[in-house]
Formats: sequence, structure tokens, C-alpha cells
Amino acid sequence: MNKLTILFVFLILAALSCKKPDTSAEDLPPANLTLVSEVSTDSSGSVSFTAAATNAKMYTFDYGDSKTEISITGKVTHHYSASGVYTVTVVAKSATSKTSSKTIVITVAVVQGLVWSEEFDTPGAPSSATWGYDTGAGGWGNNEVQYYTTRTDNAIVSDGTLKITLKKESYQGSSYTSARLLSKGKFSFQYGKIVVRAKLPAGGGTWPAIWMLGDNISSAGWPACGEIDIMEHVGNDLNRIHGSLHDPSSYGNTVNTGTTVVPGVTEAFHIYSLEWSETTIRFFVDNVPYYTFGNNSTHPFNQKFFIILNVAMGGNFGGNINPDFTSGTMEVDYVRVYQ
Repeated sequence: MNKLTILFVFLILAALSCKKPDTSAEDLPPANLTLVSEVSTDSSGSVSFTAAATNAKMYTFDYGDSKTEISITGKVTHHYSASGVYTVTVVAKSATSKTSSKTIVITVAVVQGLVWSEEFDTPGAPSSATWGYDTGAGGWGNNEVQYYTTRTDNAIVSDGTLKITLKKESYQGSSYTSARLLSKGKFSFQYGKIVVRAKLPAGGGTWPAIWMLGDNISSAGWPACGEIDIMEHVGNDLNRIHGSLHDPSSYGNTVNTGTTVVPGVTEAFHIYSLEWSETTIRFFVDNVPYYTFGNNSTHPFNQKFFIILNVAMGGNFGGNINPDFTSGTMEVDYVRVYQ
């Protein structure tokens, strides 16, 4: 082989060695993306997901409950805290950040266990280990006319129920007395289900309520702390039950609210309940839903709340007072919390 031939072969080999590798495959978005779910049959809320795609280097899962997760393998397991229908989306990403996505809808059933209850089985004053009191007049800006006391005349446990009694009587400059019990500093919870069985007082102007406030009310104030009204009833609008939420976007002229008419709420016990998760707050009477609110991180309903039981008179919501009213009682059979 002469020198010219050798030089020519050398130049060809050098050119071949400098040729860039074929990266066209890496420049393509992930293809043939699949997403498969397997919901646990033990009602624990556990769901396994498997995502796969050609040319995918990473997967981002949005579980539909405000939670997300990144996976290299595409195989993940997520735990849902509440029953519901969830929209799950996975985004597959290539090495050059090109993406494709896939969405599925899953139904999850979660069986919750009892974590706290007040059965009102011990006669006498409500348990100081469970309940404290708000006392005074004025209704904290609601223009109510009752004076809240700590007396057993206004709150007592007997015959297996708590009885909060609103009375027409002169006391500390007010014309009515009642009680407002709260679990602040004793029990609070975040997410789950609360169930209360109660019979409501009758009479124009009466305003019984079963509700909750955020634990941070002392620092954040109201309405920034959030308020969840599980049940409110106005004697001037007999049998109409209200479920409402208050926060900086919904107070005063409340927009986050729903109602339902339930015959006989002052004559018989009914079950008032609330299911609460990161994504949804649902209101029920006798296990029938009547209002659903879409929760998310912009609202203050993602922290611990404490429980309040009270009967007010008149005010901004209670309205006109029947002059013939003498007394009325809200009886509470139990308060139970499940998670």
C-alpha cells in the first residue's frame, strides 16, 4: 500500500470517528404511555400505580388529592385519606424534557375508625376534661341577646344526653341565658368524619349550632382561621338545616353554604355529619348529602379544628324573637370523630 492510499484510509477513519452519535430517539417525547391502577381491597385507601412509556426517563404523578410524587421507575403506591372519586394524571418526561401525559379516574373506599367520642353518659356538668366554655354576652359580633354561662342550669348531662338550655331570664344585664361549649385546647382534629346526633330547640329567634373553628384562631383571628358550620338551624325558618364554611373569601354574605329541609328536627333526633378531606368537605343529614365544597390549599380548612356546641338567641342570623318564648333545649346524644 503506497503512502497516498494510507493517507486516504486514515482520513476516512478519522472522519468516521468524529461522527456524532444519533440522538434523534432522545429528542422524541415519550410514546405509548400507559397508566394502570390497583386499588387495595382492604378499604385502607392504598392504591398502586404503574406508568410506562417508550423513551421516558421520569414520571410525575398527580393523585387528585393535592398530592404529587416523582418516580424514576413509574411504580408508586399512594394512600388516600378519604373515600371518593379521584382524577389521577401522570406526566412522562424524556431526557430532553419532552412530555406526554395520561389521565384515569379511580374510585377509592376508605373505612375509617373511631378516634374520639363524647357519649354524654356521666350525669352532671359536662366533663371538664373534654369541654370548656365561652362566657359573656353579645355573641362575638353577631348581636345575639343571650348571656353564655357555665351553670348547669344551661348545660347539663342527664339521661344519656347533653342538654344545652336557652332560658328567658334576667341575668347579668341580658334577658336570656344559654351555654356555649367548646373542645378548644382539649381536642381538635384534621380531616376525617364527625357525626353528631341531636334534637333541636323550637321557637322564633332560637339559633342552635354544631360547628368548628381552626386551632389557630388566637393568632390568625376570624375568618382567617376558618369556620365549619356542621349544622345551624333558625327557629324562624323551621326544619331548614344550614351547612356553611367561612374564610376570608366567604363571610358576612356567606357564599359557601347549602341547605336542606328535614321534617321534625325539633321533635326527634337526627344525625348531622361532615366528611372532610384535602379535596372535599361534604355535609349530611341522616347520612344524606346535601352540600359539597371543593377544598384546596388556598383555604384554611387544612389544619386542626376544635368543636363547638351552643344555642344562641336572636342576632344577625337568629332574627326576630317570639315574645312568648320561655325556654328551649338542644339535646346532644353523642359526638363522634372517625379517621
